[in-house]
Amino acid sequence: MINLAGKTAVVFGLANKRSIAWGIAQKLHAAGATLAICYQNERMKLEAEDLIKDLPGASGFQCDVSTDSEIDALFAALKQKYGKLDVLVHAVAFAPAADMHAEFINTSRDGFRIAMDVSVYSLIAVSRGAAEMMTDGGSIMTLSYYAAEKVVPNYNVMAVAKAGLESTVRYLAWNLGAKNIRVNAISAGPIKTLAARGVGDLTVMMRTHADRAPLHRNVDQLEVGGAALFLASDLSSAITGEVMYVDCGYNVMGF
Repeated sequence: MINLAGKTAVVFGLANKRSIAWGIAQKLHAAGATLAICYQNERMKLEAEDLIKDLPGASGFQCDVSTDSEIDALFAALKQKYGKLDVLVHAVAFAPAADMHAEFINTSRDGFRIAMDVSVYSLIAVSRGAAEMMTDGGSIMTLSYYAAEKVVPNYNVMAVAKAGLESTVRYLAWNLGAKNIRVNAISAGPIKTLAARGVGDLTVMMRTHADRAPLHRNVDQLEVGGAALFLASDLSSAITGEVMYVDCGYNVMGF
């Protein structure tokens, strides 16, 4: 059994009980980690804090990762409260609905910028804040999707963002390796999260995934949480710069 007692983890991206961030938080908490859980804004605060109450010892923090001043304020608060960090989970992605639903060729300049800023640059920004607090090394992880590699109809500009995110993981892994900080991505299969509802034909995507995956089903949040627990632990001490697929094997199929 993995034991994270004495470890502190910060989890970005909690929106509601369907969030992958929530599945990860539950697994880290069950393993004994002290949790700092971040939600985006006041609108999401009430539901997020209701969930956080179910994890004794966990604390909630508001942080919009598209705003540098909020990131700076968050890490100042984390440093004051915890002193150091061991794990960071980046479960954040966003693109404007108009750009997700339009044909890819009609992606707007502003929509492209927002998707890359929120979904990719934010990993760099929060990793920079966390790295200063990971004085004993640490594990940083983010969430990707198979559309980073292959065309998934309707994933559109978010697919390009995920491709950028996976490249960012590799560069951060190289950049932070000398500090014994590992950086990896989990490529999860489709899950009905708040963010995923912005993808057109999500139901069709999930049905196709279940039909074609070797395990003939879809993945759930707690299974992604199990992979995150592994990456947070010393069992993954030599793994960095990787994309770990948690998709019931869908990615190995040719057709």
